Amino acid sequence: MEICKHDQLCGGCVYQGVPYEEQLKIKEQEVLRLLKTKEITCGEILPIEPSPSQYRYRNKMEYTFGDMEKGGEMTLGMHRKKHFMSIVTVDECQLVHEDFNKILRATLDFCQQEGYTFYHKKSHKGLLRHLVVRRGVHTNELLVNLITSTEPGFDEEGYVRMLLELELENTLVGVLRTFNDSLADAVKCDELKTLWGRDYYMEKIMGLDFKVSAFSFFQTNVEAVEHLYSYALGLIDDFSGKVAFDLFCGTGTITQTLAKKAKKAVGVELVEEAVDAAKANAALNGLDNCEFIAGDVFEVLEQVADKPDVIVVDPPRMGIAPKALDKIISYGVEQIVYISCNPKTLVENLYYLQYYGYRVECLKPFDNFSGTKHVESVCRLSKIK
Repeated sequence: MEICKHDQLCGGCVYQGVPYEEQLKIKEQEVLRLLKTKEITCGEILPIEPSPSQYRYRNKMEYTFGDMEKGGEMTLGMHRKKHFMSIVTVDECQLVHEDFNKILRATLDFCQQEGYTFYHKKSHKGLLRHLVVRRGVHTNELLVNLITSTEPGFDEEGYVRMLLELELENTLVGVLRTFNDSLADAVKCDELKTLWGRDYYMEKIMGLDFKVSAFSFFQTNVEAVEHLYSYALGLIDDFSGKVAFDLFCGTGTITQTLAKKAKKAVGVELVEEAVDAAKANAALNGLDNCEFIAGDVFEVLEQVADKPDVIVVDPPRMGIAPKALDKIISYGVEQIVYISCNPKTLVENLYYLQYYGYRVECLKPFDNFSGTKHVESVCRLSKIK
């Protein structure tokens, strides 16, 4: 593909114009550099796994209404590079399916024609705030969520009618409106209204069905994460008949995959809505040997009665807090599989685990977000006898 036309203004893709092999090398070298800096002893470091798709891989986008110049015409898209108050219309983005670009353009045109105003961050007045589009990659289902203030006058029926008339490759299954009057410039929900269809889309991942609601966390690059999860679970020697813990489990994809073989799988996640979704999805997949617990990982582990034989961790960007790490170490399990979305905090945690008797046997980086600076990694740690 050619260099994106939004590249000069949009801060989304830092590697526009950089050959893909070079992008992979940069990310791989960064992981190696951080491991060396922290003196992590690693049995085997495997080459970085490329993303199955370099383009059109994102299954969710959160766009903002605003303007490029103060007093200029309304825009809808991403924050401008180094200019937080300016919004760039990104209707030819290469990271999303073309249907996203069509929905963005049609929504902006509709709102401009109707003369609606966008919500001003300083005056806290105006109607339009955000547009969130989500897609089931394996189901071809689309969910559109328009976030507005409670200011009156929006033509809901007209908006739905306009979207239904669009020629899309995927199937639109729901149009939602979220009311948000909070002062923060973030997508928050005071009230959710279904304007048409349903308030969720379906997705399939690792042979499991997932019902993904408007505000559920879900992996952004489904095809890449299937490769990553398959590899990660393949690192565990054998978990059949064992108790497996999946910490920072999100909506429970790994927990449910573990449950297919394990005696019991326990998922722990801070975000309550994600845990509710995980429970619903486990029921959908007929898995009754899954338990999901909402709460801080350390606090939950202090109270839970089960003792794990295997532990999988998939923490957020900030990594695992020392108290939670201490608790994980105290179980003395033979194997820990660590899935990381931030190599900086990964090496901090590995240094700690190494000090307390674990050895990093193997590590493999994954490029799940081509064009961006992000790099994932998977490693297996074994308890030193």
